[in-house]
Amino acid sequence: MPHYSAPLRDHLFCLYELFDFDGHTALPGFEAFSRDVIEAVLEQSGRFASEVLLPLNRSADEEGARFSQGTVTTPKGFREAYRALVDGGWPSLSCNPEDGGQGMPHMINFLFEEMMNAACLSFGLFPGLNRGAYVAMSRHGNAAQRALYAPRLASGEWAGAMCLTEAHCGTDLGLMRTRAEPQDDGSYAITGTKIFISAGEHDLTPNIVYLVLARLPDAPKGTKGISLFVVPKVLVDQDGALGARNGVSCGAIEQKMGMHASPTCVMNFDAATGWLMGEPHQGLKAMFAMMNTERIAVGIQGLAIAEASYQNAVNYARQRLQGRAPRGAQNPTAPADPIIVHPDVRRMLLTQKALIEGARMLALWAAQMLDVSEHHADPGMRKSADDFVQLMTPVVKAFLTDTGSDVANIGMQVLGGHGFVRANGQEQFVRDVRVTQIYEGTNGIQSADLLGRKVLHLGLFDVFARPVAAFISANEGNDALAEFVAPLAAAHDLLEDATATIQQRAAANADEVGSGAVDYMRLFALTALSYLWARAAEVSLPKSNDGFHRAKLATARFFMQRILPQTAALHAIIVAGADPVMELDEAMF
Repeated sequence: MPHYSAPLRDHLFCLYELFDFDGHTALPGFEAFSRDVIEAVLEQSGRFASEVLLPLNRSADEEGARFSQGTVTTPKGFREAYRALVDGGWPSLSCNPEDGGQGMPHMINFLFEEMMNAACLSFGLFPGLNRGAYVAMSRHGNAAQRALYAPRLASGEWAGAMCLTEAHCGTDLGLMRTRAEPQDDGSYAITGTKIFISAGEHDLTPNIVYLVLARLPDAPKGTKGISLFVVPKVLVDQDGALGARNGVSCGAIEQKMGMHASPTCVMNFDAATGWLMGEPHQGLKAMFAMMNTERIAVGIQGLAIAEASYQNAVNYARQRLQGRAPRGAQNPTAPADPIIVHPDVRRMLLTQKALIEGARMLALWAAQMLDVSEHHADPGMRKSADDFVQLMTPVVKAFLTDTGSDVANIGMQVLGGHGFVRANGQEQFVRDVRVTQIYEGTNGIQSADLLGRKVLHLGLFDVFARPVAAFISANEGNDALAEFVAPLAAAHDLLEDATATIQQRAAANADEVGSGAVDYMRLFALTALSYLWARAAEVSLPKSNDGFHRAKLATARFFMQRILPQTAALHAIIVAGADPVMELDEAMF
């Protein structure tokens, strides 16, 4: 069975050494979360992940979710694990205290989600969706809806699911056909079919709260005519008592490449009773509250699988004996050396390590700004932090899931043939993480959102560029940090030039954005990681007498010298423009 141990030392480094979490808890509402409380929460999180969830991962994958006559049964052990999750209060970590939540920073909830998903990604999807539904409900539900649904979603008593996609339209939600007919009692009859609905039906909770996009009879065409409705699987009274089954059913579950234990459902709404959530024709705006939460959560899924793959690759490389190191036998009393001494294996492991630790820093930076956007006393600070979160959400989603897939494949390569067989778990990591690059908006869509909307249309680039430029300026004369600051400055220059180039060209040729978006996203992300690695090096240099911080510095050097140079190639690709992409006639493909 694959191994997993929560990387708590790195979590604490990010929180307290890199992001000043002691200062962060001075934000209104966070004062009670002292370091001893946070350390206890993280330790218990890691224990729940490794002791409760990890033993289910392989068996649940092999058993899979089962469908029969509209009923979905989760694998053996899932119901007991979900009950332990709820009893432990884990779904409510960062939910509002007025809804029964614990009010912890998003930074802590993100780390919990990383541990949970690293241990069993298919299981982690269920509470992740609950969290997204809770966010949408708490922000956009009316008072009665919030009182009824928010506490039950926060606790995990009821589950949540979002229903957007239809068979004839994926990302283009303006084409959707699901309709909502007004009823005399103020409710609506929802009719239509939704596909690719994660956790749309299951046996973990007595009720599921569906957030459904549909059209009112007078709706204008396109995305401006979409409204959002709350549709419970089981109808409830105003006190939350369960009543009759609503007109919603599961028609099938998908047979998938990975995440076999998580049901992906076809959901049929047959005049199901629902209630308008938010304003008419403003459903997409309300749904994005849930979608943005889910997009960051999906990025965390990519990080989680990357960490799990890396840990198992390191464990194997330390034990597997094969050949001798080029510099001579490192273990002369054994018949061969462990493969971790071979340069190419070390290259693979260091690539994994540098990307994972950098991605974790990036996710926590976004989480910190999310906390600031919701809790800071200064409205200007809240607005600036919210702009940062809006800018970085597609980067976190796309880069972390790309990284998850890349790192999982590297992990398989470290194990060689033993990575390709089921017993060692690496092939499951590769299968499970692959969908994270697809759902909640493909990474191409995320990249287009970053470049086309967030950078060019909304002009949010400076909320990232300002702190990076300030750090570079502040350390121009710091010789000890020069090996980290100089590569960062070079990458930042390339990113600024790419941004200006596309901005100039896009006014005359709309294809420039779509042609360069994916490469731009990766250039942006690697620049962000170089900034964070430079900051990590700054923190670690005075403490380099201990092993942990020496490892940080070595990993930072590897990132700067062996990964960051990709930015030059990405810049060259971007400035090549749209012509090489668009020149070929469609008939010639």
